Amino acid sequence: MDGNDKHLETFRQEADELLGEIETVILLIEENPEDDDAINRLFRSVHTLKGSGGMFGLTDIANFSHGLESVLDKVRSKKLAISRELIDLTLAYRDQVGLMLHAGESGVAPDAARVEEIVTRLRALSPSSETMSDAPSPIPSAPAALSLPHGSVVTYRVRFNSHPSLFVTGTEPALLLDELRSLGECAVVAHFDDVPALEDTDPETCHLNWDIVLTTASGLDAIRDVFVFVEDICKIDIEDISSDAILDPDAPQPRLGDILVHRGDVAPADLHDQLNRQSRLGELLVESGRISSTKVISALSEQQTVARQQLATKNDSVRVPSDKLDALINLLGELVTNQARLSQIARNTGDMVLAVPVEEADRLTDELRDIVLNIRMMPIGTTFSRFKRLVRDLSGELDKQIELVTEGAETELDKTVIDRLADPLVHLIRNSIDHGVEHPDERIAAGKPAKGTIKLTAVHKGASVVISIIDDGKGLDKVAILKKAKEKGLVPPDVNLSDKEILALIFLPGFSTATKVTDVSGRGVGMDVVKREIDSLRGSIDIQSETGTGTRIDLALPLTLAIIEGLLVHVGEDRYVIPLSAIEECLELTADRFATTSARNMIQVRGTPVPLVRLRDIFGLTDPRPPLEQAVVVDVGQLRVGLVVDQVIGNHQTVIKSLGKLYRKADCISGATIMGDGNVALILDLAGIIRNAKSDEASAIIRNTEARRSALV
Repeated sequence: MDGNDKHLETFRQEADELLGEIETVILLIEENPEDDDAINRLFRSVHTLKGSGGMFGLTDIANFSHGLESVLDKVRSKKLAISRELIDLTLAYRDQVGLMLHAGESGVAPDAARVEEIVTRLRALSPSSETMSDAPSPIPSAPAALSLPHGSVVTYRVRFNSHPSLFVTGTEPALLLDELRSLGECAVVAHFDDVPALEDTDPETCHLNWDIVLTTASGLDAIRDVFVFVEDICKIDIEDISSDAILDPDAPQPRLGDILVHRGDVAPADLHDQLNRQSRLGELLVESGRISSTKVISALSEQQTVARQQLATKNDSVRVPSDKLDALINLLGELVTNQARLSQIARNTGDMVLAVPVEEADRLTDELRDIVLNIRMMPIGTTFSRFKRLVRDLSGELDKQIELVTEGAETELDKTVIDRLADPLVHLIRNSIDHGVEHPDERIAAGKPAKGTIKLTAVHKGASVVISIIDDGKGLDKVAILKKAKEKGLVPPDVNLSDKEILALIFLPGFSTATKVTDVSGRGVGMDVVKREIDSLRGSIDIQSETGTGTRIDLALPLTLAIIEGLLVHVGEDRYVIPLSAIEECLELTADRFATTSARNMIQVRGTPVPLVRLRDIFGLTDPRPPLEQAVVVDVGQLRVGLVVDQVIGNHQTVIKSLGKLYRKADCISGATIMGDGNVALILDLAGIIRNAKSDEASAIIRNTEARRSALV
């Protein structure tokens, strides 16, 4: 990737964040049109896209943004009200700019006719705006004097004192001055007091300050907007000097030098000398090739993050590519594995001199693991926010009134989990909109509010995060589900299933109760995708639904896919790891535990029957059982099951390794880990083990337990 590609990729990343901000903020404005802070946030985001697009030569984005920016400027000044059409156009603008940004990668070009339609409709919203021309220039270079209406002209003096690292933040002062010139009659003089000798000049350091006199009808806010992205690191003073005696409204506007001399800020001789120095320095810098726009943009790509950390204490984050984080996680996994091996060697040798530093290394490795894993943690709100647009658009398409409510947006998950969670959540929310929430007239007839609610929540539960999708719709029709499953031959015609088992049928491939296929649903692929993706994330799904009340779907997901805390167990000669987050307790299977039950594969645990699943049967091990077996009681989707093992060894920090394509259909195994002695231990997929329990007796007990729990719910 050459330099220009790197710079463009940096711009695309920042532009994607701005587009996400635009979508989030415009939906907030739709809920509260009087939120001035949100309106200003929206304006700044569009303004940044316009300016950055022009700087990187993406004039189509810059010109497109200019039209929306002009309308939003009128909204800010209360000359135009927020309307449904403006919100729709802003969202359409966001979609088209996204296509413009990634047209080369995706192969999907923006719709030129759609872009023109949006521009035309924006122009119609603000027909009197002189800025809504057919070919707006986002960054004017040398505009002619504007014709300003008599009586509304104000003259300002602007002192622009820059910071030495202004260039490094990606700002080119010439572009800011050009924006000021676009507002009216403008005169600029640079101050060179801090400029070093030519041989000591650093082209990436800004040594200049500027005095500007601007006569404009645009107002003070328009001037401040020019400097909105540098005001935190630069000193900007704006002063109204219209009342100065030298300024006669009917006379030609004076030059900046005349005003500076008149006000006593500079002597005529000094001003003349300063202007000569300006000319000489400019020629020398250009001739030497020390300063150029290319150099400034290069500095942005190489030093932008560091400079922003130093100059803006309120923003102390660093942008790091995902592949670098993945490499760091992989190295951490190798470190944890080797540390476990070193610890085992130290225990086996019994050397106390070696044990002390190894114990300290264990502690440091644990701390490093926690820090590195936290680097990949992101608030799930970044995913939640995108669904507001989905609910808004789809409910409008289906002529329904639906509100999305989110809770727990600050809950953190591994970035990899969040990325893979997006598609399952889309399918679940679309199903809630299409099949769950009724039309307004149906809801009113049922005694419900016309507007339905879909609630999206996230909460920590041990080492997992539970994400819930809850709607107040009509609920799942269990009779219709079972009937359709029998018609499709998915279950035997004479089978009796519990409510839990009936609801689980919706996850079967090709299953759908829809009477016709639409753009939203009906093909029977969505829920199958959800189940496969959640299973691949080592998660679980639990459904609860009441007819006429609504449906709740809980997704339990691990915090991270890289390293887990596990319990190491022995079965025969093999070792297995059980995720610690699912374990409730460990028991010895003594004879008295079976005495209170008539079933060989069930025990009583504090008065509650717990079915047993023998790992020896699951994996087909034929060696003899030990005299005393142990059971690890786990909670799998709110179902308690005892996994029978030969021996419980103890806790083990597990670095998860993929098993490869040959084992992709191994339902009972989710991965593997390398032990300290170099041998491999398999990580158990608890949901898969329950599904594949080989003991008919245990399976029957599990089904009966689920049925009883469903009845209680």
